[in-house]
Amino acid sequence: MMADRNMSLPPLRLVTPGEAPARARDLEWALLMARAQQGDGVAYARLLREITPLLRARALRRLRTRHDAEDGVQDVLLTLHAIRHTYDPARPFVPWLVAIADHRLIDGLRRQMRRSAREAALDDDVEIADEHGRADANVEHPALLRAIDALPEGQRQAIHLLKLREMSLADAARHSGQTIGSLKTATHRAMMTLRAVMQRTKQK
Repeated sequence: MMADRNMSLPPLRLVTPGEAPARARDLEWALLMARAQQGDGVAYARLLREITPLLRARALRRLRTRHDAEDGVQDVLLTLHAIRHTYDPARPFVPWLVAIADHRLIDGLRRQMRRSAREAALDDDVEIADEHGRADANVEHPALLRAIDALPEGQRQAIHLLKLREMSLADAARHSGQTIGSLKTATHRAMMTLRAVMQRTKQK
């Protein structure tokens, strides 16, 4: 009788090494993101810190140099910040994150390939400020994101269109209704503000 009951049981499924910790990590990150969507800044900052090593590892596998990889991580984090409201807490978090990261990193590779042929989107001084700002931002991602949110509307829009969506100046001008000159000025001022914020954060 006992043997018959045992025969009817489904076969045991072996748990692969690391599977349980990975599931626990996904659940924890999903909870942190859900809290972040509700305005919990502490949860959001913790989430960004914890996902950065995963993003950096993926970036290093795809991009040519460590500098490119760090830029790729910044792009992913900025994109995540811009679309964080689209995450559904009922779905696994890591696959959602990885899909965003891979899309942005592939875009990074494409940018490298066409860089010499691309229209110069910003003046040289703005590009230099951007590179410096990104380098300063590598340690304190939450501070950078808060600083972007605090920018005046015109500057925040310029950063979103030219940096996050990577529009050309002409396309960004048509989309926003601003002139190309106004977009250049707004982006330059925004990057100088972000650079100053990150320098202060780094000195703390």
